[in-house]
Amino acid sequence: MTPLGRRALNRATLERQLLLRRTDRSASEVVAHLVGLQGQDPDPPYLGLWNRITGFTVEDLARLLYGRRVVRATLFRGTQHLLAADDYLWIRPLLQPVQERVWRGHFQRALAGIDPVDLAAAARELLDGRVVPRPELGRALAERWPGRDPVALARSVQHLLPILHPPPDGLWRRHGPTPFTLAEQWLGRPLADRPAPGDLVLRYLAAFGPATVADVQAWSGLTRLREVVEELRPRLRVFRGEDGRELFDLPDAPLPDPDTAAPARFLALLDNVVLAHADRSRLMTDEQRAHVGWEPVLLVDGFVRGLWHLRRGRGEAVLTVRLFAPLSAAQRAEVAEEAAALLRFAAEGDRHDLRLRPVQE
Repeated sequence: MTPLGRRALNRATLERQLLLRRTDRSASEVVAHLVGLQGQDPDPPYLGLWNRITGFTVEDLARLLYGRRVVRATLFRGTQHLLAADDYLWIRPLLQPVQERVWRGHFQRALAGIDPVDLAAAARELLDGRVVPRPELGRALAERWPGRDPVALARSVQHLLPILHPPPDGLWRRHGPTPFTLAEQWLGRPLADRPAPGDLVLRYLAAFGPATVADVQAWSGLTRLREVVEELRPRLRVFRGEDGRELFDLPDAPLPDPDTAAPARFLALLDNVVLAHADRSRLMTDEQRAHVGWEPVLLVDGFVRGLWHLRRGRGEAVLTVRLFAPLSAAQRAEVAEEAAALLRFAAEGDRHDLRLRPVQE
C-alpha cells in the first residue's frame, strides 16, 4: 500500500474541497459535490461557497433555497446542514439511526413518558400541508402534553420526522423563528425506501478522501461502517497513513503534488472540511484542535494558522485574526489580500479594518 504523508493528505483534501483554487461550477453543483454545507447559522454556507466559487453571490444560494433545489435540515451528526434536495431524499432516511440516537441523548429524559411515535404522529398532523414556526409548533404540542417543555417538544420533531426549514430560514443575515414543514410535502417527492450506505461512503471519499473508516463515521454520525467499506474494498484504492492506518479512496480521485501551492482561506464557521475527519492532523495540530470550535479558522499554506472573527457595526467592519504563530511577510500580504476580498463580500459598504494578534491575547 502506498504511504501518504500529512502534506499529501492535506493537498488531496483541499483539492476535493475546491480550496486550492476557486471553481467555475455552479452553486448547486458545488453543494452536491461537497455533500452539503454545515449551517447551524444562516451565513456560514454562503461564506463556504464564496471560498470555493469564482464570482459567487448571496443570490446564487438564495435562488436555490427558494427553488427547492437546496434544503436546510437536521442531518449529519444531528446538526443543521444545507443539502441538495435530490441528496436529501436518500440521505435523510439513511441517517435516521443518527437522529434517533441524538433524540435519546438530548430529549428522552426531558420528555420521559412520552412515546416518540405518538409525538411524531401529533407533529405530523399539526404540520400537514403547513409551514409552522418552531415556537408555534412547541406550544401546540404542549397543549397535548401539558407541563412539558415546548422547546424540547418542538426540537424533538426535527429528529423524529423528515423536517425541512424553508426560506426565509437560511437566507443571508436572516434571524428569526425557525419554520418547520414536512419534507415530502415541500419537495413533492417521497423519501427513498432503502438507501445504500455504500453510496454515502463513495460520495464522502470524493469530497473528503483519502480517509479511514473512523473518518467516515465521524463525519456522518453513522456507526458500524467497517463492513460497508470492506464490501467496497475491491472498488477502492488503499493507502497507508503515517500512523499505519488504512486510508481508502476512489481509484480515479485526484492526488496533487504535496508541494502544490495552497492559497490563504478564511473558512466559514464549522466548515465541513474542519469537522469531516476523526483524525484532523491533515489540517491542524492537536494543540490547535483544542481551540477550534465556535470560531472559524484561517488556512495558510493549507493548514490552520489562526482563528478569525468579523464584527460589524456603525458603518465599520473589523476582521480580527488571532494567529497561532507569526506569519512571514509574504504570508501576511497574502492574508491581507484575501481578508480584503472577504470584507468586500461580507461587509460591503462598511469601512474595513484588519487586525492580527496572537491567539493567547
